[in-house]
Amino acid sequence: MQAIIEKLQNRYSLSDIVEQRANLTFVTVKQTDAVSIITHLRDIEGFTHIVLMTAVDRIEENKFQITYLLHNYDLHSDLGIRVLIDRDNPEMESIHHLWKHTRVFQRELHEMFGINFPGSPDVDVPMLLEGWDGPPPMRRDFDTKKYSEEKFDHRPRNHVEPEKQFRQEMYPED
Repeated sequence: MQAIIEKLQNRYSLSDIVEQRANLTFVTVKQTDAVSIITHLRDIEGFTHIVLMTAVDRIEENKFQITYLLHNYDLHSDLGIRVLIDRDNPEMESIHHLWKHTRVFQRELHEMFGINFPGSPDVDVPMLLEGWDGPPPMRRDFDTKKYSEEKFDHRPRNHVEPEKQFRQEMYPED
């Protein structure tokens, strides 16, 4: 893994290199270099599988951290590529052209954090939060209690199954 990191350092600006164990390393890269690095890792270095794509809200820094975890089957190793993006204008270049299933990861990050991936197919189509009209719920400034009180305190106290309640709200003609 060290040889791959050195190759990347010769071509790109890397920071915060953390080797968690012999077969798992994380590096932080510039947003403008991320897709190029990920493409290089897939096409040249043999990281042919993307295990996951996730985000962390680093609200104190006004950033989102997107992490792409790539796997190399020959080396039995994982490499995490971390990218910091602006929280006020959360936009990241899509990688759906590299792995088709990443569009699902991107849809989830769009829905849960409000991160935009221009050009990613169906990124605006609700996947998990059908009928949701609130702010992205995984942002750290999302006030769960306030949202619940505003959205649900008007409900009568008699119990209605959630599925039935949401169906009535979303499809009132049924």
